Amino acid sequence: MKRIEFESKERIKKNEEIIKNVLTVLGFISILTTLGIIFSLFEETFLFFKRVSIIEFLTGREWTPLFEPPKFGVLPLVVGTLLIVVISSIISIPIGLGSAVYLSEYAPKKVRKVLKPTIEILAGIPSIVYGYFALTAITPLIRAIFPETSVYNALSAGIAVGIMTVPLVSSLSEDAMMAVPDSLRLGAYALGATKYEVSKDIVIPTALPTIIASFILAISRAVGETMIVAMAAGSTPKLTLNPLESIQTMTGYIVQISMGDVPYGSIGYRTLFAVGSLLFLITFTLNLISRYVMRKYRRAY
Repeated sequence: MKRIEFESKERIKKNEEIIKNVLTVLGFISILTTLGIIFSLFEETFLFFKRVSIIEFLTGREWTPLFEPPKFGVLPLVVGTLLIVVISSIISIPIGLGSAVYLSEYAPKKVRKVLKPTIEILAGIPSIVYGYFALTAITPLIRAIFPETSVYNALSAGIAVGIMTVPLVSSLSEDAMMAVPDSLRLGAYALGATKYEVSKDIVIPTALPTIIASFILAISRAVGETMIVAMAAGSTPKLTLNPLESIQTMTGYIVQISMGDVPYGSIGYRTLFAVGSLLFLITFTLNLISRYVMRKYRRAY
């Protein structure tokens, strides 16, 4: 009997060791893949900056790398991207947070079971569908109100990106609010607080770190969005804050160059990696901020 138990324990140890080794290999594969992507990205970026001044790249106001004479100021692409981010945040943050508060604090269980999956369906719709929706539904509506609006414009693309990122804000915020202990709610109710006061003064402040992290993740998602802005925002690298005009974002430019019309190894080809590196640094910074907020202000219940 003891021999059987000993063999059983040995078999369990061997299985655990195998699982550990497999997981270690998978972890290293993920790390090596990430390092390979970073290396290939920054290798071409380094070659780009050997010919173009980084000061000109970051501060220049004209982006015409495929014209003669070429201009390599990335500010029009950065401003276009920020314009999309601001518009989408105005849509996604209030709607996402409001729906999260309703689902967490006001909605009956039956309504919540139906409404939450319905909202999350928006996250499963391909971004190209949002692009068509922006081009064929949102843009005509905007042009009916503002006739001077371009066919391709930042406002339409920003609204579509905002709709797409609503489930990200809503789902993460609602999960954080549901994690708030009921004892905090009941204590507030015992003191005579209303449901609105409990939501505003107890639930939201308690879940605020995760809520802020969801905002940052939604912004990061908007920065990296490609198909919607490529289809609805246009391809005009113009330094403007007018949302009714055609613009070009960093991801939109990457799509344009990736079509294969630029010779391999040329300076125009390497702009793809320079813009991609800048985009990588922006999204990486946003993710670091999100993780910092989560770790610094996380509360244990």
